[in-house]
Amino acid sequence: MVKAVNFVDLADQHASIRAQIESSISDIIDCSSFIGGDYVKSFEREFAEFIGVREAIGVANGTDALWLSMTAAGIGDEDAVITTPNTFIASVEAITRTGALPVFMDINLETALLDMEKLSLFLETDCHQNDEGQTIHTNSGRHLAAVMPVHLYGLPVDVAPLLELSQQYNFIIIEDACQAHGARYLMNGAWQKAGSFGLTAGFSFYPAKNLGAIGDGGAIVTDDSELAEKIRWLRDHGSSEKYIHQTPYGWNSRLDAIQAAVLSIKLQRLDEWNALRRQAAVHYRELLSDLPLALPVEPYYAEHVYHLYVVRAEERETLQRELGTRGIHTGLHYPIPLHLQAAYQHLGIPRGAFPNAEQSAATLLSLPMHQAITLEQVERVRDACGDVLT
Repeated sequence: MVKAVNFVDLADQHASIRAQIESSISDIIDCSSFIGGDYVKSFEREFAEFIGVREAIGVANGTDALWLSMTAAGIGDEDAVITTPNTFIASVEAITRTGALPVFMDINLETALLDMEKLSLFLETDCHQNDEGQTIHTNSGRHLAAVMPVHLYGLPVDVAPLLELSQQYNFIIIEDACQAHGARYLMNGAWQKAGSFGLTAGFSFYPAKNLGAIGDGGAIVTDDSELAEKIRWLRDHGSSEKYIHQTPYGWNSRLDAIQAAVLSIKLQRLDEWNALRRQAAVHYRELLSDLPLALPVEPYYAEHVYHLYVVRAEERETLQRELGTRGIHTGLHYPIPLHLQAAYQHLGIPRGAFPNAEQSAATLLSLPMHQAITLEQVERVRDACGDVLT
């Protein structure tokens, strides 16, 4: 029986570091410091250094990372936040949880990321500035408080024009970097990590991410130390110290010590694992280039870390089914854009409003991608795709 080509392979990843993980867990059990403590502080310090920012705050998951970022920044029910409909719903759940209005913007079809030209035009034609210099979303009358770019699939958005627009229209940037651990952007001739450009950035450590825990976890990164302290209160019941509460809007969103310990171990290997993903992407591009597939792009300004390897195929359903019969596991990220989901029907956005997001959702297919995928496995994927598409 031919062995399956797994979509992800966490077993291989953990095999190489299992002894370190077990040693750390044993130490945590011995000292019985399960919430907070030295392991969490160490990981926060290491992750901040890795991203290139002053502060990292561990939280329970990536969704909370985005929500707490906006809450700490003062975003609420009089505000609007722009993002794209081509993302996991957590991005937009975090917006609606603050009471703010999510305002969707179409994507660039090649990159599947927020289209900066469309954003610029929208800000010019669908917004205006009030006497206080705030940008107002004209249709809703709400203050445009933030734009949340999503660094999707491991590819950073085009940050430079976004920073220019944020200064011109006076909004903050909250980066959704939940799929972009270690991805880089070329800014003024120097490479910077995704997550280092906005007021804050949110990361998810869901197990299948490039940097994943063995449960759930997340982090917020920022250069604003005052804001970081506020987030620390918010994640821990609004508490600055035990039983001393600074705000009634706190929450229980703490990263536990076991997850922090595992993340510290994996962080030491992340650059190596990302390089293996990038090499696998090179093999995919070389082998799939003659097939009727739209392959991922890597603009000159970006270094992709291929959390997902997403192609577009006009015969997506047929291709996915046939790959499955050959033991090749695939995924759909994401098959229904958010403006067409029942959860956001109340926004009244019709089909056709965001044609690039809708076309992408109807044709995208995620192929197997992880740090342990071999050239032989990529060749099997290519042969199977060739059999179906040619």
